[in-house]
Amino acid sequence: MDATVREKNIYGNGVEIVSRNGDCTVYRLFDSTGELVMTSYAVFPGIELIYNDVHIQKCELERAETSNIFEINHCREGRIECGFKDDFVYLTPGDLTIAKKDDTARGSFFPLSHYHGITIMIDMDNAPRCFSCVLDDVNVKPDALIKKYCGDGKCFVSRSNPAVEHIFSELYSVPEKIRRGYFKIKILELLLFLSGTEIKDEKNYRPAYSQSQVELAKRVCFHLTEHMDDKITLSQLSEAFHISVTQIKNSFKGVYGVSVYSYIRTQKMQAAGLMLQHSDSTVLEIAGRFGYDNGSKFAAAFKDVMGMTPNEYRSAFGIKTIRVPRENS
Repeated sequence: MDATVREKNIYGNGVEIVSRNGDCTVYRLFDSTGELVMTSYAVFPGIELIYNDVHIQKCELERAETSNIFEINHCREGRIECGFKDDFVYLTPGDLTIAKKDDTARGSFFPLSHYHGITIMIDMDNAPRCFSCVLDDVNVKPDALIKKYCGDGKCFVSRSNPAVEHIFSELYSVPEKIRRGYFKIKILELLLFLSGTEIKDEKNYRPAYSQSQVELAKRVCFHLTEHMDDKITLSQLSEAFHISVTQIKNSFKGVYGVSVYSYIRTQKMQAAGLMLQHSDSTVLEIAGRFGYDNGSKFAAAFKDVMGMTPNEYRSAFGIKTIRVPRENS
């Protein structure tokens, strides 16, 4: 297949090619909320290794003619939503998922607007039928892996397996001069490992969340974002959405990985950080803007989330001018 046509079929519309250098192509998708950058390496025929650097909450990719492709995803940082059938699971650092792609338009959701990880994409129509043709004794057949891990439309999830983590950890720091050969070795190592691993269903498919739970969590998140200046309690959320406090807590924690309180505080401190960078408001004024009438409590919360005090943050990243009170005339 022509490379340009193949890229369009796999990645769809809305993704621009930033650069292409030999076997490496960099793709970018962006909007007003952030960007997603994919750095893709063609390792074997029909097999790509992709580094994903995500600072956006969601993106929509139109996929076409991808019914014979499956992906292996490893999460290094952040959080990503993976849907299969009527359930959703969320990958956290160290997790791995294997899923067969369908031929419909799909989107990706990153609850924390932050995700770094690796995707290995295998196009069954172009990949080797058996890898023993690449290296003796590596008797791995991609179609057998699909049946093993994705039979009956399942999505396989492995929770932070040390053996898997060892394989992927070395892929995040590969010297350029050995990159091409090293990628081949690591993919063969991963596929051989997966072919010899026993699946334990009770550990790999839970917990999963229903579509109604996911939709509830996202509606709550949108409500919190729209009312960032207000002090919102779980009881108020329960009344607003006509759902019990327990259901809200469980659904939100399942999708976003943190409690409602922790999420609100993190969002407020990140927004406060932007104000420290781009306005000349005093720290106390910014604290009040986000519901803190005590400067010390605000500074402690800000340091807990951002890693430094508001004044240290402004000194490191913010404006260099100092606001001077106006003299009385």
